[in-house]
Amino acid sequence: MNKGNITNIFTKYAIYFVLIVLFLACSFISPYFLQSTNLMNVARQLCVGLLIAYGEMILITSGFIDLSVGSVLALAGCLSVATYKATGNMLLAIVVALAVGVICNMFNALFVAQFNVPAFIATLGMQQIARGIALYFTGGQNILQLGKFVDIGQKVVLGFIPVPVIIVFIITVIIWYVMNNTRYGRGVYAIGGNRNAAEASGINTKKSIYMSYLINGLLAGFAGLIFMARNNAGLPNGAVGYEMTGLTAAIVGGTSFTGGIGTVPGTIVGAFIIGFLENIMNLVGVNSYIQSVIEGIIIVLAVAFDVVTKSRKTRKVIMVSDNKEDSQGNKPDEEGKNGE
Repeated sequence: MNKGNITNIFTKYAIYFVLIVLFLACSFISPYFLQSTNLMNVARQLCVGLLIAYGEMILITSGFIDLSVGSVLALAGCLSVATYKATGNMLLAIVVALAVGVICNMFNALFVAQFNVPAFIATLGMQQIARGIALYFTGGQNILQLGKFVDIGQKVVLGFIPVPVIIVFIITVIIWYVMNNTRYGRGVYAIGGNRNAAEASGINTKKSIYMSYLINGLLAGFAGLIFMARNNAGLPNGAVGYEMTGLTAAIVGGTSFTGGIGTVPGTIVGAFIIGFLENIMNLVGVNSYIQSVIEGIIIVLAVAFDVVTKSRKTRKVIMVSDNKEDSQGNKPDEEGKNGE
């Protein structure tokens, strides 16, 4: 195995090595890290982050973004909790959460696809709108005494498997299948790689945008259900900044901020890395403000690494192309001489 192959393998699986090293480091830093109660708590916390990260991964891969997911999550969760308290109907409460997530994201898709509003601006506006509606609806007060609604976020099956983990596992399998085995999934990668080329090849980009935001909306709805149930309250001010957590997990997991690259396994690893970092910082008592600083540094470094790596690959492709032309005797200067 030559040096180039070793380098390629390391680059491809570097994120997995980072996760293993981080896990081992955390186990040495704090004696509480490997305790079953702590790991179970990490698993529950990761559920919401993973759902958000999947939505961000899909959107970023297709060349877009969502800055409103934290606010949409809060709105969907609060309306779902209120519905359950008013009717006692769990199924109706779940439908409300998913419907709110989808409706908010359809507005995002409308402005992005139909009016060509940059996704950054469209979703930033929805961030304010959704949060404002959540606060207005609840009067800025938390909704308490949720009853059996908390089972969605706190119940354990078979004595040790949290219900949120089961929900997220099922969703993970579905997202993986959609991204790897459907025409839509292949279209997401094509649009993120080169939107003009994707349109020229017959891909309906507007339909794909709507589909991506629809999936993102469903994920936000599920995240809202789990988040509120886990906290045993409808929190209109909850999940502030969660969009950055999702973005960080997706990008750390290898999703290219320039589009066209993103995987479910990578996103899972990215979410675990962020989850373990947050957990160990809490265990050793790192100030929450410093934690925000560290997360910000991580996302900047991850994006910078992605940009540098992609630019290097582009230069290599150009160099290989030039070498092929040279070997065929088609150097630019020779072509000029022949044309004179």
